Amino acid sequence: MEVRADLQYSEDHEWVKADGGSVTIGITDYAQDSLSDIVYVELPEVGTIVEAGETVGNIESVKAVAELISPVSGEVVEVNKDLEDQPDLVNTDPFDDGWMLKIQVDDLVSAESGLMRDEEYEEYIGKLNDK
Repeated sequence: MEVRADLQYSEDHEWVKADGGSVTIGITDYAQDSLSDIVYVELPEVGTIVEAGETVGNIESVKAVAELISPVSGEVVEVNKDLEDQPDLVNTDPFDDGWMLKIQVDDLVSAESGLMRDEEYEEYIGKLNDK
């Protein structure tokens, strides 16, 4: 399972990459592996205002439907349109081609305060696997 050092992570298994005043969000390698074969991704419309902790989409796999939870507050400025026709990109490349949305945040420092660094996330999923 891959955990990248240049990203931050939520307890809901989303990754966040800061880029100026916006962040790119996707689900982690752990999450896509747990879901198995992803067949559909529902994302919000550009311009949607989201709050941290709120459901912003759904990820449907052959096993289950999972909610996409926004780890930050702000405005959706872009969604990955490629996932409409190729939802399996989330399985094959969850960090690059399988990204899900970009959110313009008002305060990046506040947005990142509730997120984990790579080492913390690895420890977190280790504890989940021990249960």
